[in-house]
Amino acid sequence: MTRPVVGIIGNRGLINERYPVHEGGQMNSEAISKVADCIPLLIPADPELVSVEELCATCDGFLLTGGRPNVHPEEYGEPETDKHGTFDRARDAITLPLVRACVESGQPFFGICRGFQEVNVAMGGTLYPEIRELPGRMNHRMPPEGSLEEAFTNRHIVHLEPGGKFARLLGGDAVVTNSLHGQGICKPGPRIVIEGRAEDGTPEAIYVQDAPGFTLSVQWHPEWQADQDPVSRPLFEAFGDAVRAWAARKTV
Repeated sequence: MTRPVVGIIGNRGLINERYPVHEGGQMNSEAISKVADCIPLLIPADPELVSVEELCATCDGFLLTGGRPNVHPEEYGEPETDKHGTFDRARDAITLPLVRACVESGQPFFGICRGFQEVNVAMGGTLYPEIRELPGRMNHRMPPEGSLEEAFTNRHIVHLEPGGKFARLLGGDAVVTNSLHGQGICKPGPRIVIEGRAEDGTPEAIYVQDAPGFTLSVQWHPEWQADQDPVSRPLFEAFGDAVRAWAARKTV
């Protein structure tokens, strides 16, 4: 039997600082194929190339990946400042309506880092441009130097809502995760349920209330060594199960 297809939302990039590409981290594809057991399909997130309707018809689920560009603050009603960093308006134009379409239909998605933030913005929430500048918050950004292993090493505890979706899935009320983000949730959208927070109170695990499908999203990067990590593997396995259930409905 053919495995279901997960559309991996890509990012714009440059090879040798001049050749434009649509790119996606290898570890995202590996997590989808090896742990979720689905076919990874890299999506060029640009409304000039694809539409939300086409994507929903082609894919069985979506991985909303991390990325250096941030969601543009105009998408949540705030002016642009230097603190907001760089942007990818083409990705905004695809992912935000895609999230809303999936919430409505029940088509599964899994949000990671920027994807986590996209889910909140798509559902009416706002973002802080720089978490580390808030009183009492830690620096959640990727270390500027060191190896990939050092960048993705676990750095803090995430406390989960006892008995909630994440706690049941991950088998406890606290997990240890990596941290590679600068922005974070300020105001959660009206249907956004925060079930996990870092030790400094930063939201780290959310889902969309009353959505008929899989909407779990995390601020950390579970794609790193997803086949080995005891926190990452259950998340991708559960996402894969949801994608297979959606694909099975399509064939009935």
